[in-house]
Amino acid sequence: MNTLFDKIWDKHVVQKVDDGPQQLYIDRLYCHEVTSPQAFDGMRARGLKCFRPKQIFCMPDHNTPTHDQDKPIEDPVSKSQVDALEKNAAEFGLTHYGMMSPNNGIIHVVGPEKGLSLPGMTIVCGDSHTSTHGAMGAVAFGIGTSEVEMVMASQCILQQKPKSMRISINGVLGKGVTAKDVALYLMAQITTSGATGYFIEYAGSTVKAMSMEGRLTLCNLSIEMGARGGFIAPDSTTFNYIKGREYAPKGEEWDKAVAYWKTLKSGYDAVFDKELTFNAADIEPRVTYGTNPGMGIGITETVPANAKLANSPEAGFEKALKYMGFEAGQKLLGTKVDYVFLGACTNGRIEDFRAFASLVNGRHKAKDVVAWLVPGSWAVDKQIREEGIDKVLEEAGFEIRQPGCSACLAMNDDKVPAGKLSVSTSNRNFEGRQGPGARTILASPLTAAAAAITGVITDPRVLI
Repeated sequence: MNTLFDKIWDKHVVQKVDDGPQQLYIDRLYCHEVTSPQAFDGMRARGLKCFRPKQIFCMPDHNTPTHDQDKPIEDPVSKSQVDALEKNAAEFGLTHYGMMSPNNGIIHVVGPEKGLSLPGMTIVCGDSHTSTHGAMGAVAFGIGTSEVEMVMASQCILQQKPKSMRISINGVLGKGVTAKDVALYLMAQITTSGATGYFIEYAGSTVKAMSMEGRLTLCNLSIEMGARGGFIAPDSTTFNYIKGREYAPKGEEWDKAVAYWKTLKSGYDAVFDKELTFNAADIEPRVTYGTNPGMGIGITETVPANAKLANSPEAGFEKALKYMGFEAGQKLLGTKVDYVFLGACTNGRIEDFRAFASLVNGRHKAKDVVAWLVPGSWAVDKQIREEGIDKVLEEAGFEIRQPGCSACLAMNDDKVPAGKLSVSTSNRNFEGRQGPGARTILASPLTAAAAAITGVITDPRVLI
């Protein structure tokens, strides 16, 4: 019996190249401003039009400022890239959600919330965190700029089929433990290269109990384990999330779609190339201490004593600790925090803002902490205001910024200064990722909220 990955992948194979890659049909291409300009230039140079323009959606997110979006972008590089995307989309007849459009936001947040990402699809974008859309029950993965051009021209891509891995997590998550903590735990267990060459199917009772937002977070971080992508079989949680969204099937088409989506699951006797199983009870709120997402610990634990315990090469382990200013055997609890960032395609959804607000409600932001709270889309921003979350946050001394990738990566104005320590809900803690010389600790929205109100790394469970 085939795995679900086999079912979706094989259905999209147009042809196989002998002793080479497969030609895979792509249902949806997302384009942002950073990885698309050269693809459009290539199309132009060859006198080509987009083969299926209705399957392509464009929006700026990486370079967009998170304040004064109604004014011209000050940074010349950012302005040039954002302007180029708008021009290219118009020239090639593609749907474009520009800045200040109610449809704009981070591409990996907007796709699912508009019903553009659906079960059984193949989805690509020139961005590694395209794996996020796998939460919808789709095969979604990041591609390079030359491949973006390939999809524009033919709606197909040449790909080697990855191997399949199933990661099962069973049991009930403890108090204050989120999908982000689950992902950080998995990375520490299997390392950031442990899933290289594989496509992951997440399964088990813990995953089944996750909300759609939690699943999106988990799949978002698949790439940080080295995987080509990660996904979850669609179920009633998926269908309830999709129903009624702008691009979701309607009426009779909806019934037909759900009937098909219900068949999208691995058979009980499906054979995976690799299987791993974990227990939810072993997971507590997590924080990273190093410079890759796999260098993490439970919040009450100490930094590993050596590289072997940290599943890390010795030189890299020592270099990471030196960069972060931490020592082996040190507890991170009580470490002073300078910046807190809530947002990114990892944790910029409404559930993440609800979680953050639940912890800061009735409390106040620490006076020496700079906090950037950035919704993943204008739709999330609207929901925050409709639910009164904005009032809770304002009373606690926080302000909400405008949507964008923000401080996830140093491509816009929201950069953490050199040497400053940031607790971030984003996906990467590489050297300089949030700004040259910035130090990043990855954590969940609850752990970020606890740091924002205490001014130090704090176990969120003591505040819940």
